[in-house]
Amino acid sequence: MLSRVRVWLNRTYAENVFFMDQLRRNPSDRAVEIHATHGDADSPVLAAADTAELEPESLSPAAYVEFALDQCRRRGIDVFVPRLHQAAIVAHRADFAAAGTALLAPPPEGVAVFHDKVVAYEAVQAIGVPVPPWWRVRTANDLVAAVEKLEADGHKACFKPASGAGGVGFRIITRAPFSLSHLNGFPSPYVSLDMVVEALEQSDEQVDWLVMPRLEQPEVSVDTLTGTDNRVRLAIGRTKNGRRRGFTRDEQWLEPARLIAEGFGLHYLSNIQFRMFGDRPVLMDVNTRPAGGLHQLSLCGVNVPWAAVQLALGEDPGVIEPPFLGQDYTVVSGPRQLRPVSVPHQRVEEVEPLLPSVPAPSPVVEAAQVLPL
Repeated sequence: MLSRVRVWLNRTYAENVFFMDQLRRNPSDRAVEIHATHGDADSPVLAAADTAELEPESLSPAAYVEFALDQCRRRGIDVFVPRLHQAAIVAHRADFAAAGTALLAPPPEGVAVFHDKVVAYEAVQAIGVPVPPWWRVRTANDLVAAVEKLEADGHKACFKPASGAGGVGFRIITRAPFSLSHLNGFPSPYVSLDMVVEALEQSDEQVDWLVMPRLEQPEVSVDTLTGTDNRVRLAIGRTKNGRRRGFTRDEQWLEPARLIAEGFGLHYLSNIQFRMFGDRPVLMDVNTRPAGGLHQLSLCGVNVPWAAVQLALGEDPGVIEPPFLGQDYTVVSGPRQLRPVSVPHQRVEEVEPLLPSVPAPSPVVEAAQVLPL
């Protein structure tokens, strides 16, 4: 009888409760136990895990690596899926291997390339993957010059941090002055150029932004599973066009994603995002980690989280062909159980391991679910 597999997810997205569900419902019928850590005591991933702990706050990357190694040794972790401090963790792969833990993450070189979007765009251009025009901006003058160039060519300008994830810091530039219309309805990603320039000129803080044209839909996120031999085992595109979502295996999206995953050794799970610039797809972003929406591929009859864990354990699942492409769907919110008691903020020296949730009436939190259209 095969032994259980112990998997740890650190400070991951709430939506990865579905990633955890898929690991437990694996087609190999293998026993899986999941450990989770987070800085938020009310994260639903803590409630969904078999064991859980709060993470100490404000650890340096080096100190976090020591924390992670201790978790792996004490908890008997077989596979660690790192999100927080991924770059520092993968640089110590040998130390984790010595502790008996496989890292489900690319090697340091692959992580480093895609940490900085400018470096990433230059690198993928060199292997023939198209990217949008872009400018690196650190001053108000840089920003105005980039915006004027894009507007002269008929494009809307937008900017985002040169390093970052999840759309944090993304804004679309407008020439409209700030008015009451901006205070009606829900907050908007649009921001006045004059306000941004003024903020830059008055701040002592240096920015590092990527300015580029606003790209058009559809957005296609290609989830890839790649072995340590740099061969892609699976590539499926998830399409987003407004509320409607679906799947694609069109090579105009999959071919450049394979080039990137194989060319830069993005082992295990990565998510490679494209949008349209004019009449052709261009790279938007590369995430060297499982996407929050990865579980949606279950609508195509595949369990990608489990296949990735198999790869990490040295059990190659081979090339995975989805038996079908799921129908179009949308994402809605639904309740998800929390731990019965919310743990208040604690000093690092007071943090104790959290016990698994006990059967009791619990509060709930909303988590995204998928429904067919």
